[in-house]
Amino acid sequence: MTRNNKLRSADKFRVNCTALLTILLTVIFTAVGSFAGGLESTTEKAIVKAIDDNQDKALLLLEKVVNINSGSLNIVGVREVGKVFMQEFEALGFNTRWVDGAQWNRAGHLIAEYGDKGSHFLMIGHLDTVFESDSPFQGYTRTSDTSATGPGIVDMKGGNVIILECLRALKLAGVLNQMTVSVVLIGDEESSGRPLSESRDLLIQTADRSDIALAFENGDSNPATAVIARRGYTGWQLDVRGTPAHSSQIFTEQVGYGSIYESARILTGFYQQMDAEQFLTFNPGIILGGTTVNYENETARGNSFGKANIVAESTVVTGDLRTISLAQLNSAQQRMQAIVQANLPGTSADITFTAGYPALAPTQGNRKLLEFYNAASQDLGLGEVTAVDPARAGAADVSFTAGLVEMALDGMGMMGSGAHTVKEEADLPQLQSQAKRAAVLMYRLRNRYASTTD
Repeated sequence: MTRNNKLRSADKFRVNCTALLTILLTVIFTAVGSFAGGLESTTEKAIVKAIDDNQDKALLLLEKVVNINSGSLNIVGVREVGKVFMQEFEALGFNTRWVDGAQWNRAGHLIAEYGDKGSHFLMIGHLDTVFESDSPFQGYTRTSDTSATGPGIVDMKGGNVIILECLRALKLAGVLNQMTVSVVLIGDEESSGRPLSESRDLLIQTADRSDIALAFENGDSNPATAVIARRGYTGWQLDVRGTPAHSSQIFTEQVGYGSIYESARILTGFYQQMDAEQFLTFNPGIILGGTTVNYENETARGNSFGKANIVAESTVVTGDLRTISLAQLNSAQQRMQAIVQANLPGTSADITFTAGYPALAPTQGNRKLLEFYNAASQDLGLGEVTAVDPARAGAADVSFTAGLVEMALDGMGMMGSGAHTVKEEADLPQLQSQAKRAAVLMYRLRNRYASTTD
C-alpha cells in the first residue's frame, strides 16, 4: 500500500472512531437525562410545571412574611404571619382555624385541613422566629439573583412557603382531592410555651389521626440530606445539701464533704459512667453553690452567698439530657438517679427531671420514607438524599409525632446558611426544588396507598 493510501485509511479510521464516540456519548447523555428526569407520569410533570410557573409569586410571598416580625414573644406579629398563611390556604380550599395560645402564654397555632381520601399527611411548620421585636435583624434583603437574607427566611418561613407551593401544585395537577392533608403551623417552636402538654396538644392530636408526617425545618441546610431521627431533650435539676460548719472541719466524721464536693462527685460520675454511649449527652449548664442559694427556674437566673472558710450547705445544678429514644432516656435517668444516691458522708442529693421534647427514633418506617423521598429527588434530577447523623439533629416539633404515625421525615424545608443568626440567608432556588420533591413524594405515596386500600 502506498503512503497516500495509508494516510487515507488512517483518516477514515479516525473519522469512524469520532462518529462512534459521538454516538456513544449521545446514548450516555440520553440515558443520564432519562434517569435524571424519570418522572412517572404526565401528572408528575404537571406538578413540576405548576411549581415553576408560580416561582415569582412564591418569592413575593416569602418576602412579605419575612418582613413581618414574628419573634416567639411577639404575639401580634406571630398572629399576623398566621393570618397571611391562613388566607393562602383558604384560597386553596382548605378549612382553617386559629388555636389561641393564651393558656401557654404564646400566640397560638394555625391548622389548615383538606380532603378525606387516601393517605393522611401531616405537614409541620412554624410561624415564629428567634428574632424578637428589638432585634436589629428585621427585613428581607435580596443579596443576589439566587439568595436573600432575612429573619426566619430559612428557619422557617421558607419552609412554610414550600408547604404551600407543594399543595398548590398538587391541586393544580388535579390530585390534591385524592389525599387527606392537615397542615399545622406552630406559633412557638423557637420558645415553646409551657406546659408542653398544652402547647403541643393540637400537634399530638393531629398526628394521632395521620399516617405520614412531613416536617419542613431546614435540617442541616444541605439538600443532599433529610432527617429520619432527632434526639429529644429532658431538663434536669440537681439539689445537693451538705452540713454547714467551719472549713477546718471538712472531711471529718461530724461534717463530711459539703454540698460542692458532693456535686462534683455526681457530675464526675455522670461523665465516667455514661460518656461512651452513642447519641447520649448530658450537659450541666448552670451551677450555684454556697451557704445559701437562690435560683429561679423560669428565668434561669440566680445568686449564691458563701465564704471560703464555711463548708457549703447548698448547691444547685441544672442541665439537659439528650437521647435518641425513650428506652435510652429511661436508662439514662435510672443511672443518673443511682449515681446521685451514692452520697458522700455528711451530704444528700436529689435529682428531678422535667419533660421536654421527645426523641424521634430512626424507625424502619422513617427509613422507608427517606427511600421514597430519595427516589423522587433522583427522578427529578435533584440528586441523592441521605440521612442526617442524629447527633447533629436537635429537638423539633416533628418529634411529637413519634409513635403516632407510620413514618416521618424532617429537613424538607428551605436550604441556606446562618439560621438563628443575623446572617441567615436562603438559597432561593431551593424553594422550587424542595417543593417539587415534597409534591412528587406525596403524589406517589397517595398512589401507593390507594393501590392497597381503595
